[in-house]
Amino acid sequence: MTLTNPVLEKPTTPQSTYVVLYDVSWEQLEQLDITLAQTGARLTYLDGILEIMSPLSDDHEDSKKTVAMLLEVYMRSKNIRFYARGSATVGKSENKTRREPDESYNLETKKPIPDLIVEVTVTSGGINKLEIYKRLGVPEVWYWEDGLISVYSLQAGEYEKVTKSALLPDLDLELLARYSRMADQYDAVAEYTQAISA
Repeated sequence: MTLTNPVLEKPTTPQSTYVVLYDVSWEQLEQLDITLAQTGARLTYLDGILEIMSPLSDDHEDSKKTVAMLLEVYMRSKNIRFYARGSATVGKSENKTRREPDESYNLETKKPIPDLIVEVTVTSGGINKLEIYKRLGVPEVWYWEDGLISVYSLQAGEYEKVTKSALLPDLDLELLARYSRMADQYDAVAEYTQAISA
């Protein structure tokens, strides 16, 4: 299979490598998924636009895991039942979407669509991920960027940027963000555990 579509966009930062292509059919997406399966590339798809991102950097993976571990410590400490879904692919051909979130969770019970998605942003540009999650009906999406957390809550079919989580209303997002910025992951989780149990 050959794609003769033009490259829409190139990385905005030197450490990121991705391309965005026009007019990619769902069949071409599925073929590329098979072709790139062993490369670690991540595919994001919306309405015929495909973003192919190279394997993620160590900084991205470290930040993603630190945020996930802190969030999971919080939910365990508050006896909130959760099911971590990781980067399980979401989306389907009917709504012309596909994405592998950085981290995702179901709260209380397992469901086909995550209740909460966490994205770690190291690159700007590319496909609008919130549009994908809106079509899928994901109730809440968090973006972690440069140690700050932004929360988007799905309200009346649109995402609104909010100051606190609707799913976890007692969670101090500033505190979680502060520990997510610590250089040592182990110390961050240990100290955050103490802070929220004090």
